[in-house]
Amino acid sequence: MRAILQRVSQASVTVEKNTVGSISRGVLVLLGIAPEDTHAQADWLVEKISKLRIFEDEEGKMNRSLEDIVGEVLVVSQFTLYGDCKKGTKPSYTGAAHPDIAEPVYNYICEAFQKKGIPTATGVFGAHMHVSLINDGPVTLLIDKDNTDIVA
Repeated sequence: MRAILQRVSQASVTVEKNTVGSISRGVLVLLGIAPEDTHAQADWLVEKISKLRIFEDEEGKMNRSLEDIVGEVLVVSQFTLYGDCKKGTKPSYTGAAHPDIAEPVYNYICEAFQKKGIPTATGVFGAHMHVSLINDGPVTLLIDKDNTDIVA
């Protein structure tokens, strides 16, 4: 499972000129899912993102989490995070999960954020989307999680 996190002051997703998801202050999550990704990894990722201290406190230091600021999250599926560019000039996407596997994990993650009480917006799985954001900072982080280092 791979996620690009961007701290944003606002972000939105449009599909066919219709806004399908938007947030104000919070985190945009571009999410890539591999074939072997599990709900345990999804739970870990949601917990990690919710508690990462990437928002500034009163002293201007990054000491506050998404939960602390009562922020929002926008989750956008992005299989291209598993694009392999090592050979040739055309990326290979064989490391990305097939939509039949990826979509239920994507939905599970979105529901997990909602269950934590975090306002959650989404894109449309598998659609051609336009993502707009104002990156706050900028703060952009990569989380790359495989199932070999999950602590039960």
